[in-house]
Amino acid sequence: MSLFETLGMRALRCFDPETAHGLALKALKSGLVPAPGILTSGRLKTNLAGLDLSNPLGLAAGFDKNADALHPLSKSGFGFIEVGAVTPRAQSGNPRPRLYRLTEDAAAINRFGFNNLGMDAAASKLAERPKTGIFGLNLGANKDSEDRAADFAKVLAKCGSHLDFATVNVSSPNTEKLRDLQGKAALSGLLAGVMDVRTGMDRKIPVFLKIAPDLNDDELAEIADVAIETGISGIIATNTTLSRDGLTSAHRGEKGGLSGAPLFEKSTRVLAKLSKLTVDNNLALIGVGGVSNADQAYRKIKAGASAVQLYTALVFGGMGMVRDIVLGLDALLERDGYASVSDAVGTGREDWL
Repeated sequence: MSLFETLGMRALRCFDPETAHGLALKALKSGLVPAPGILTSGRLKTNLAGLDLSNPLGLAAGFDKNADALHPLSKSGFGFIEVGAVTPRAQSGNPRPRLYRLTEDAAAINRFGFNNLGMDAAASKLAERPKTGIFGLNLGANKDSEDRAADFAKVLAKCGSHLDFATVNVSSPNTEKLRDLQGKAALSGLLAGVMDVRTGMDRKIPVFLKIAPDLNDDELAEIADVAIETGISGIIATNTTLSRDGLTSAHRGEKGGLSGAPLFEKSTRVLAKLSKLTVDNNLALIGVGGVSNADQAYRKIKAGASAVQLYTALVFGGMGMVRDIVLGLDALLERDGYASVSDAVGTGREDWL
């Protein structure tokens, strides 16, 4: 991290976390954040469910909820960008404060509740997206919706023509009973509706499903079955956790989803289990949860991920870490004799089972 970025990160920590997040987005849009451009090599180039990525490191949803910073993010070094979550109608989310830094644990707890400006606003911004780069949208449901399952399809229908991929998010713990949609019957119906919309699109973009880390083995097996049966392109493992095991920070008791370093092992075990369940099927897996360095990104890939995502680590390491992780991952692949990311996928799965 440069001295300028170090000073900037220190200044942001003087503000409450949500205000700091808004200031970080403004700094990014103003050109005050490192912009290394495209980071790639022959080893790093990879294909994710038909998407040609310059490298396998992606930005997870939640950082840019309303697609406000698409152009600067396209220059930030990520191989792909996911924005949102976006719901059909704008909603304010849960009352503030709703975001907490857990500095001693290198973690965060949020209970935002899908605060966003709605699909119309998102569609307008996505229509002006950069011509280069891979952009996806995290689809959400309104808290007061009479048919939450239908909300996901509505957002895809509105925004799909501007996307390279879409993610169905039924795993946020901050919308009451949303996680109930991960059950087999409910999930099958929900995904069928989303896939019907995708079938009618001019360009058949990949659809991913983002799941919680707090699922047991039987629930994971059901989700794998539904994913294969409905024909979605892949699974993002995982969203935030409700667990508070091992935390030491003052805000550890706050309600909401926990992200960051404490999630790494739990989410990677879920990833490896899904990899084993789907190894004979053409289902892409994206590993997310606790990634803050190249070694952790590499371990996710070896556990079964075709690509990885991060977000919370940026709170503590800044955007400069993107370059470090991508270049570090390239060096690790070279060290172990892998000619490509895909050659390394799943080679360390058994270490997590």
